[in-house]
Amino acid sequence: MSGFPYRKAHFIGVAGVGMSATALLLRDSGVIVSGSDEAIYPPISEVLAAERLDCRIPYDPANIPADADLIVIGKNARLVPQTNAEVAEAFRRAAGQGTAILSFAEVLGLLSANRTPVVMAGSFGKTTSVSLLSHCLLEAGLDPSYMIGAAPLSPPKAWHVGQGELFLLEGDEYPSSNTDDRSKFLHYHPAHLILTPLAHDHVNVFPTVESYLAPFHQLMDLSDPDGLVLAALSGELSRRFLEETKRPVTTFGVDQGEWQAGNIRLGERSRFTLTHKGAPVVEVETGQLGLHNIENMVGVGAFVLTRGLVSAAVYARAMGSFLGITRRLDRKSWRTSVPIYEGFGSSYDKARSAIAAMKLHFPGRPLVAVFEPHTFSWRNRATLHWYDDAFEGCDEVLVYEPASQGAGTHDQVTQDEIVARIRSAGQHATPVTSCAEGVAALDARMKGDEVVLLLSSGPLGGLIEAIPALCEQRWPT
Repeated sequence: MSGFPYRKAHFIGVAGVGMSATALLLRDSGVIVSGSDEAIYPPISEVLAAERLDCRIPYDPANIPADADLIVIGKNARLVPQTNAEVAEAFRRAAGQGTAILSFAEVLGLLSANRTPVVMAGSFGKTTSVSLLSHCLLEAGLDPSYMIGAAPLSPPKAWHVGQGELFLLEGDEYPSSNTDDRSKFLHYHPAHLILTPLAHDHVNVFPTVESYLAPFHQLMDLSDPDGLVLAALSGELSRRFLEETKRPVTTFGVDQGEWQAGNIRLGERSRFTLTHKGAPVVEVETGQLGLHNIENMVGVGAFVLTRGLVSAAVYARAMGSFLGITRRLDRKSWRTSVPIYEGFGSSYDKARSAIAAMKLHFPGRPLVAVFEPHTFSWRNRATLHWYDDAFEGCDEVLVYEPASQGAGTHDQVTQDEIVARIRSAGQHATPVTSCAEGVAALDARMKGDEVVLLLSSGPLGGLIEAIPALCEQRWPT
């Protein structure tokens, strides 16, 4: 992509999903790229290995190439100069040699500046939405550029440098870096904007509803006044946000809004009719679980059909062939009769959506949730009340010990407090502190007629790999 002002970049914290996708996007744009991290987990470890990106472990000042003219530093509690020598070296070079330091959001803003940015923003559903839109446009023979903050199964990669005019971006409201409190998406300048459902999240950063919605209002102000703005209505804050904005908006939802999903028939492959202002547009079939995924498809359909980018038939075909995203209700094994799915459990609403999807699609089977309170939101005392109904509908909840990273930066609750709160809500909860303990607990409790939902945004102590292995051995297909 022409116009990018740097030729050699080094990414500190490259194993983050957004960082890795941006690094590879930049590499494929013609920039020489290297990276470093302290540890790398699947699926990103597999992606970086397959792409043969120069990635160095652990952090060390010597990792930074002498001639790097750009250093990109991730948003991580360990990536501060006071405790990280490689980050300290980056700031030393910035002060002494003028080496540029940017966040990955700033990099994406530069890369997309000469294209037509389409930004997906919201509390949940944005990753799936940008993946669906990318897949749909590729199926139509168009060639957009895109960056997805996850490891998608469709399209096959989380990044792509296309020849088309559109640049599809997942817009995250979280701060850009440890030195830049601006929401990541404020570095983008959307020509068009798709707002997925809004609900209060990241309470450690946005303690009030007003503070949470403020950057979304700023994003609306940044958007091209002549562009299309689509907004879901289902989030608990969605209607309030729309009432506060004066911008013309096209609405969508499962059963509300100008664009809807009618005649929904759920199953292993679900079906619905995409409608516009009550009129049927096209029949859609999908293998994705949950009403929230149908809502994402409605939003994507509203965008591509309103803009005239694809035909209704091509849109429907793309929704039917969409394979999903790793960690977004993807099935972990087909070699066991026990269905095991992994949901991205980074927030209350995402967890509730995943649980609701499992109950809808497997109504007659006991539901076992294996949960890790990995994000600050799940570990913060201010949101301990989430556990009062977060696991409603689950027959068993295994609670892995909370992540310790950044525990001193907020009022962190303990594993015992979390387990006690879940139990007080009437759910059966069991604490586990190791992979072996978790496997043993499941082995002792399960009969083979259950479905298993893995919920975390972290590694879950190795249980993501160990539980399918257990079920394949005990209850093979």
